[in-house]
Amino acid sequence: MDKRNLNWITLGFVLLGLAAMGLMISGSIRRSSHITLPTPGAGTSQAATENPFANNALTVVEITPETVQAAIESLYRPERYRRTVTVEQIWNGGSGIYEIEAVVSGNWTRTSRTYPNGPARNTITDGQNIYIWYDGDDNVYAAPAGKLPSDTEQFMPTYEDILQLPPEDILTADYRTLLNIRCIYVETAEQEGYTMRFWVSVETGLLIAAERLQGEETVYRMGAPTLDDAEPTLNDFTLPDGTVLFRGLESNQ
Repeated sequence: MDKRNLNWITLGFVLLGLAAMGLMISGSIRRSSHITLPTPGAGTSQAATENPFANNALTVVEITPETVQAAIESLYRPERYRRTVTVEQIWNGGSGIYEIEAVVSGNWTRTSRTYPNGPARNTITDGQNIYIWYDGDDNVYAAPAGKLPSDTEQFMPTYEDILQLPPEDILTADYRTLLNIRCIYVETAEQEGYTMRFWVSVETGLLIAAERLQGEETVYRMGAPTLDDAEPTLNDFTLPDGTVLFRGLESNQ
């Protein structure tokens, strides 16, 4: 991940002050006191250079810091999906957790970010324009989306940035299993005092967990291990005044 993205994410973390809601990943998303991710080196009984998923229909390469970028580049995200992303920020003496429901259909992404106090913040973007409003308020702010990817609105790293890293900036890369989900694991070398850890599902191509560390201290965690059963609907991409921004789902209604 390049320095500009790291600095942007760091700034976002500092600006967000949220009361703790509690959550633990333990087979499925549920409320608790924090998000728990495995420690480095945990989650796999195979050597880092082995392929524990050899019987899977997906053909994958041996994962090393030199080959992981090619492996991630070969993955594809689902065209349509819905899931809940849980993010925890940790600071000296406290932490805050909040949830974002993300709905994706092609280039379109809808997010609804729930806060401990106050109305949920909703966004719809196609990557070109973004529409923002809060529950209970019909006023919609519309603006160019700029260069920020839709993952940023979900307050999760854009893991495709791994593809831009020099191989020497990738400290560890191997296969691991997290909550019975087969993953590619990547840990970056320390940059400006921070390291990142990523767990990318080999089945969905989605980032299902991540951590950001400042030195030895974890300052950020995210988890989204499962996809929801409900498919995206036309209503997900409709503004409060009834304006439908994306009609590509009409045939599914």
